[in-house]
Amino acid sequence: MKHILGVAGAAIILTLRVAVGDDLSWPEFRGPRGDGTSGSTGLPLKWSPAENVKWRTLVHGKAWSSPVVFGGQIWATTATEDGQELSALCLDLVSGKVVRDIKLFEVEKPQFAHKFNSYGSPTPAIEAGRVYIAFGSPGIACLDTGTGRTVWERRDFICNHYRGAGSSPILSGGLLFLDFDGSDHQFIVALDKNTGKTVWRKERSINYKDLAPDGKPESEGDWRKAFATCQIASLDGGLTLLSQGAKAFYAYVPSTGEELWRIEERTSHSGGTRPVVGQGLVFFPSGWSQGQTLAVRPGKKGDVLDVNSATNAAGGLAVAWRSKRATPKKPSLTLVGDLLFGIEDGGVATCWEAKTGDVVWNERLGGNYSASPLAAEGRLYCFSEEGKTVVLAAGREFKKLAENSLDEGFMASPAVSGKALILRTKTHFYRIEK
Repeated sequence: MKHILGVAGAAIILTLRVAVGDDLSWPEFRGPRGDGTSGSTGLPLKWSPAENVKWRTLVHGKAWSSPVVFGGQIWATTATEDGQELSALCLDLVSGKVVRDIKLFEVEKPQFAHKFNSYGSPTPAIEAGRVYIAFGSPGIACLDTGTGRTVWERRDFICNHYRGAGSSPILSGGLLFLDFDGSDHQFIVALDKNTGKTVWRKERSINYKDLAPDGKPESEGDWRKAFATCQIASLDGGLTLLSQGAKAFYAYVPSTGEELWRIEERTSHSGGTRPVVGQGLVFFPSGWSQGQTLAVRPGKKGDVLDVNSATNAAGGLAVAWRSKRATPKKPSLTLVGDLLFGIEDGGVATCWEAKTGDVVWNERLGGNYSASPLAAEGRLYCFSEEGKTVVLAAGREFKKLAENSLDEGFMASPAVSGKALILRTKTHFYRIEK
């Protein structure tokens, strides 16, 4: 059975699907390939509030969405801390000036969001002429990037995000995909990107009738929800939609929503990352509670596998390896060649052999981490909630190349445009460039 075309082929397909022709654009969460890697060169290694800062812009509200970049514009979302006003921001890439500040939705009675989360955590997706803004069930909108006008919007999706929304939209083949995994409803949708109309909606197939393993009713919502962002990958010579919900990871046909296979992880919950693909495997952390880092060999249509079962599916769906040590909950994994890198929320960085799961090195960086790392020029940039950025060599030897600090701290993941890092702290946007 053929599994994956290979890193190079998949990267080409993923780059084509978001129509990125250069290294100036960063069109969705974790970039043009959705995996936190960049082909840019000349990025800064060192910076401080007084060094290599081209501009710094204060923005209002509280939001953890990451910046996206296209056509000389930076887009992100923001929200009032109480969640009653949800807005889209556009900054000029060259000057950092806020050129559009658009209040999109007013919410009379916002859902509860945990104080660690925000009401503007999902990252937009952008392409030529259009930006797609999502806040989960409170609203989704498509805006014209030239005029700022609303092309279409949707406010009819019912989903109790329980502790706040976190899943970001992605684009592929004329469709906008978005996960909805709440305490009441769990599904994934594909919308026509031009009209916003639902092309298909697929309910999660796992059984959610049981309470949490601890038997406490108040825990049930946690065991049903998830915050993950889906991914398009080339498997078996065709595109496959990979999506992590609560207690299961799914593969779908992108055009129809037909479920191909799924792998269940019932001892964990609330997956919050975006999967990465390469070396014939799919990599993702399974979530909170008893979470583990998993490397999965894709299967055939109809395969269902319990990740904790000793028996792999007859069709080929299999756990190639697993690691319960230093598993990230919020930061996504990063694949560089034959090495897989992860930064655990409490600041422990790990490098695994991608094919085998053997630990190459495991080191404590210090600090706490929610942002996903960036890989570029043989480096791994790790952004902490305290504002520290540790730059490591993305190789087999643990080597710290630099340590930088900005005062406000990071919850959002970075973007890249040319030779510049576009960073969002808790209060400001930065363009970091030599």
